[in-house]
Amino acid sequence: MTRVLNIPFASLILALLPAAAVLAGLIPLIAFATSQGDVIGFDAHVLGVLRFTLLQAALSTALSVIPAIFVARAMARQDFPGKDFVLALLALPLSLPVIVAILGITQVFGTAGWLGGFFDLYGLTGILIAHVFFNLPLATRIFYEAQAAIPTEAHRLAAQLDLTGLSHFHVVEWPYLKPAALSASALIFLLCTASFVIVLTLGGGPSASTLEVAIYQSLRLDFDLARAVTLSFIQIALCAVLISLISQSQLDPSAPPLRLDTTRFDGKSAPQRLTDMAMIAIALLIILPPLAAVIAAGFSGFEYAAQLPQALATSIGIGVTAAMATLAIAWHLARLAARHPSLSVIVTLCTLAGLIVPPAVIATGWFIAVRRWSDSLPLALAMIVALNALMALPFASSVLRPAIARHVAAHDRLCGQLGLSGWRRLRIIDWPALKRPVLQALLMAFVLSLGDLTAVTLLGSNGIVTLPSLISQQMGNYRSAAAGGTALLLASLCYALTIAAQRMGRST
Repeated sequence: MTRVLNIPFASLILALLPAAAVLAGLIPLIAFATSQGDVIGFDAHVLGVLRFTLLQAALSTALSVIPAIFVARAMARQDFPGKDFVLALLALPLSLPVIVAILGITQVFGTAGWLGGFFDLYGLTGILIAHVFFNLPLATRIFYEAQAAIPTEAHRLAAQLDLTGLSHFHVVEWPYLKPAALSASALIFLLCTASFVIVLTLGGGPSASTLEVAIYQSLRLDFDLARAVTLSFIQIALCAVLISLISQSQLDPSAPPLRLDTTRFDGKSAPQRLTDMAMIAIALLIILPPLAAVIAAGFSGFEYAAQLPQALATSIGIGVTAAMATLAIAWHLARLAARHPSLSVIVTLCTLAGLIVPPAVIATGWFIAVRRWSDSLPLALAMIVALNALMALPFASSVLRPAIARHVAAHDRLCGQLGLSGWRRLRIIDWPALKRPVLQALLMAFVLSLGDLTAVTLLGSNGIVTLPSLISQQMGNYRSAAAGGTALLLASLCYALTIAAQRMGRST
């Protein structure tokens, strides 16, 4: 078999597929940019979109990260009945498809919602609510893990020195929380900068448009390819900077595991207990109402939709195909990094390609490249699968890469001495040892693809209906009962698969 740097040629091709897919989007963009004289430029509209993108991302990050520090501190300091249940609730938004959460938020805060339209949901306010709903639990789990990393001896010494309140936080906790705060802020800022479905649904118009939504509008509504290219290059530069910050902090983009083995000696006075429980209650008031609204809407007024079987079958088909593609690429990338450490930077760039170059940018280039065949249903499905695989790759790799690195270090030399390779080695050595992380990565990729609306919106046609796009159509047609039933079905599937993936992760 042809080899490059002692790497099987087929493995090398699979490992480089993410970079090839991104280049397949960037090259048409660059070619189009060089053929147009007025593509690169900052007019008032572009500057307004960039300003709003940074504003909503900064506000969303601050509203998520700052309270999360104190919620995580309260969770770490206090022991109370139902603590494990509260920790489980913090994982729910992370497994919830975006369109399902938006349905719950509109049921609570919308004009006809539980709060009776107390404020205008569509615009910056609605975007901030949705972002905080997703990112406050994520930041809380990151800070809770940082709190759990503080040695018990540090808390015991602080108690002996009578350090309490701000002095305890500054001396004992902040050295562990500071790097987590920087990492979480960069990650959440990136997620909010690249937010698409939330802004598209709750933005309320051009005045509340982010870069990704503006790219979509330039393509689908205005067919202004020049503006789409300009916005794409800005988005690439912005995301590349944020990814470099996250990579330097080595923060895992998936939810970190939770440890409960640290003993605390602070937070025992009545005022401190009251303050901590109030912080936990505020977090629950942000998370629980939209979740309860989805469940209530799903059970109270389920309406069978004629498109539901087709949408379910399409979602499962796209999800399974994208998950298998993600797993194959993540497997070869992980093995490449484990066996050739000098290529780890290239592997990391390939893994994060779908984050460095956002989906809207990739879709723009693909759209330009295949616009002559834009009505082809098989081509649209293939591009949706490819985009979903790219977006799921960082999460699947975060599971597979460390597991395969340990496995290669432990077994490669012995397999070489025994002459085990290929399918024989996979069956005898690799699969028994790596079955759980492989299945966990597969489930994670499947859940992300199953609940994704971004790729379908950017690349889909009228003939493609998935569960998320069906919910979006039902919401747009004011069929809240039907949307609630479909949303509950999708949320239940995603949550069940997420729990299965987490249990596999705890068993590895």
